[in-house]
Amino acid sequence: MKQYSMFRRLMSLTLLMILHASLFTPHTLAQDEPEYRMEVGGGLGLQGYLGDFNSSLMKDMQPAVSLVARYKSNPRWGWAVNLTTGKIKGGSDGTDTWYPDMQSAKPDEDRMPPYQFSNQLMDLGMRYEYNFWPYGTGREYYGARRLAPFIAIGLGITYADTGKSVFAANVPIGAGVKYKIGTRLNLIAEWTMHFSGSDKLDGIADPYGIKSSGLFKNTDCYSLLQMSLTYDIWAKCKTCHNDRD
Repeated sequence: MKQYSMFRRLMSLTLLMILHASLFTPHTLAQDEPEYRMEVGGGLGLQGYLGDFNSSLMKDMQPAVSLVARYKSNPRWGWAVNLTTGKIKGGSDGTDTWYPDMQSAKPDEDRMPPYQFSNQLMDLGMRYEYNFWPYGTGREYYGARRLAPFIAIGLGITYADTGKSVFAANVPIGAGVKYKIGTRLNLIAEWTMHFSGSDKLDGIADPYGIKSSGLFKNTDCYSLLQMSLTYDIWAKCKTCHNDRD
């Protein structure tokens, strides 16, 4: 929780700085600077597990690091590829939950022995991003803004090391805000929830003894709260009609 508290304060301070800059800083980007089609960069954040052994998104959050590449189709939307690695952590200590498939073998005991896990997790995904406001320098797309909130949805692959290799599909759904620090630098704050198709990310499948009947029913999830910095590459041709993309 200490890690989450420090990261939350950093996120809040960063968002306040972005809001202040967007409201009180004049638009000074050079009008002859080119537009760019792609961004590449990385991010740092906190990753949290939500499943059979944890019912709170903010409990036991662990550090995570990401690489990102983003293709900008136009100032309103684009595609992003993310590679994230970190840990998920949880356990049964301090819970009143009874797990029938993990009950003690002794007749006089009705509580399972404490179960703890800390598993390495990797996520590779592609997602569609939609900006609520046109995002950019405004040179080619008049009316574009340096600050834009966005939403995202996509499809990914999850790998978890639980002592065994676990692979699963996941659906990431997220939201955040982008701020263009300069002509080619972007700062992004976001929160993403990943709904996986596996109940084995914590190392134990279905401790309740409930048989799943749907793709995401009774499965493990994880979230990512992240700050990232990206750099624009692949300049558009100045002679092209880019405003018609």
